[in-house]
Amino acid sequence: MNRHSYLLPWFVAAAVVLVLPYVFTSGAALTMMSLMGFAIIFALSFNMLLGQTGMLSFGHAVYYGLGGFMTAHALNVIAAGKWPIPLPVLPLVGGLTGLSFAILFGWVSTKRAGTAFSMISLGIGELVAACSLILRGFFGGEGGVSTSRTETLRLFGISFGPQIQVYYLIAAWCLLCMVAMYAFTRTPLGRMCNAVRDNPERAEFVGYSTQMVRFIAFCVAGFFAGVAGGLAAIHYEIVTASVVGAVPSGYVLLMAYIGGVAFFIGPIIGAVLMTLLQISLSDYTGAWQLYVGVMFVLVVMYAPWGLGGLVLMHGPLLSAGTFRRVLPAYALVALPSAMLFVGGVLLVETSHHLLVKATEGPAMQLLGVDYAANSPLVWIAIVVLLVVGGVLLKRLAPRVSEAFHAARQDALSKRIAA
Repeated sequence: MNRHSYLLPWFVAAAVVLVLPYVFTSGAALTMMSLMGFAIIFALSFNMLLGQTGMLSFGHAVYYGLGGFMTAHALNVIAAGKWPIPLPVLPLVGGLTGLSFAILFGWVSTKRAGTAFSMISLGIGELVAACSLILRGFFGGEGGVSTSRTETLRLFGISFGPQIQVYYLIAAWCLLCMVAMYAFTRTPLGRMCNAVRDNPERAEFVGYSTQMVRFIAFCVAGFFAGVAGGLAAIHYEIVTASVVGAVPSGYVLLMAYIGGVAFFIGPIIGAVLMTLLQISLSDYTGAWQLYVGVMFVLVVMYAPWGLGGLVLMHGPLLSAGTFRRVLPAYALVALPSAMLFVGGVLLVETSHHLLVKATEGPAMQLLGVDYAANSPLVWIAIVVLLVVGGVLLKRLAPRVSEAFHAARQDALSKRIAA
C-alpha cells in the first residue's frame, strides 16, 4: 500500500466540497451546506472531549458562543476603523477567544473528572448564559450583536456577499479544522487522551498527569468550538444570547452521540443528519424535535456506537465480499421496520394535530392523504401497525444477528487465510 494513501480520503472530501454547489444549486441548499460546515467543526470539537478524552460537557456552547460574539465585535471594529483585515482570517478571532475562555474555565473544571466535571461544565454554562442577560454591552441584550461581513478588506474582488462565497469560506475552514483535529488524534497527546479516557489510574501510574491531559484537550476543543462560532457569526451576521445557552450544548451532544462518539467520522455524520433534519423536517412538521428525541433514544438503546458505528461495522464484510450474506436477513426485517416507522409517524402527527392544532378541526393531511385525526379507524390502524410491526421485528431480529455474525466470522476467516 502506498504510504501516502491516507491522503486519499481528504482529497476526495475536498473534491466533494468543490463539486457540491454545482450539484445542489439552490440558495437553500447552499445555506444548508454552510450550516453543516460549522456544525461539523462544532461536533468534532465536542467529540475531542467526550469521544477522545471521556469528558461529558454540558456547557460546550460557551466557547462556541463567545467565539461568535467576539468575531462579530471584531467585524464591527474592522468596519468602523477601515482596517485592512480580510474576512477569511477572522474565524481565528473566534478560535482564540474560545481558547482563552477554555484556559480560564478549563483550569478549574478539569481538576475533576466524570460526573463532577459534567456538573461543573453545566454550572459554567448557566453562569455565562446568565451573564449574557446582564452584560448588555458585550452580548447586545435581547437583540444580540449585528454585523456585516462585506465591510472587510476584499481580496481578489471577493466581497463575501453572495452565499456561494460564504459557502466556500466555511468549507475551507471545515476541511482545515477536520484535518487538524484528525491529526491531533494521531499524536502521542491524542493517544494519551484515549488512555485517560479508558484507564486514568494506569495513565497516572506511568507518569502522566491526567488533569493536565484533560486540560490540554479541553483547550484544544475550546479553540475549535470558537472557530465554529466565528464562522456562524460570519454566516448569520448576527449573534444572540441564545448561542451560549443550554440548548446548543445539548444539540451538539445529540450530533456527536447520534453519529457515534467512538469514531472520527461519527460526529460528521451526526452534524450533517441533524442539520438536515432541523432544516428540512421542520418544514413539514411542528413535531420534528420529537423525532430527533426518539432517534436519540433508539440509538442509545440499540446502536450505542452510533450511526457511524453501524456504517463502519459493515466495512470488513464489504472488503471480504461477505456482505451479500446479510442482505436476505435485512430484507426480512424491512417490512416490520416499515410498519413501525409508518405507525410511529401516524401516531406522532395525529397526536400533534389533536393536541396542538385542535382549533383547526380534525381534518388533516399526511403525505398527501386526507383523513380525520379523531377517526377510530385511524387509531386502530396505528395500533395494528405498531403491535404487528413490533412483534414481527422482535421475532426476526435474532436472524439478522445470526446472519451478521456468520458473515463477520466468514470475513475473519478469509482475512486469516489471506
